[in-house]
Amino acid sequence: MSVNDPIADMLTRIRNGLMIQQAAIAMPNSKVKVEIARILKEEGYIEDYEVVEGEKPYLATLRVKLKYVGERRFRRPVISGIERVSRPGRRYYTKKQDIPWVLSGMGISILSTPKGVMTGQRARQLNVGGEILCKVW
Repeated sequence: MSVNDPIADMLTRIRNGLMIQQAAIAMPNSKVKVEIARILKEEGYIEDYEVVEGEKPYLATLRVKLKYVGERRFRRPVISGIERVSRPGRRYYTKKQDIPWVLSGMGISILSTPKGVMTGQRARQLNVGGEILCKVW
């Protein structure tokens, strides 16, 4: 199965996994997806992630362990919303002074910059702009 937008596919898998309260989800691996998972772990939105090697290097799988709060019957996901901003049909770039705030700082935006994939707050500190990949809150 070919996917035109692998990042949107990753975000949709996370969203769907959270809706049915799965413990972990799996998806095809790529460098950008690993960087997004790293940022989500650093910011506390997911518990952990790992790259499971396949028989061939291009068959590697990214496993993401989702994070929930509360008791078993009343638990709710830490991620209440995740949204793709820049798409293959409409790329969305921003200057360093125009990096958007997500819910007045309660969420994060993930950017692809010349210095790597990072959060909007980190991009502001480094004075770089780039492509806004997604927003998480």
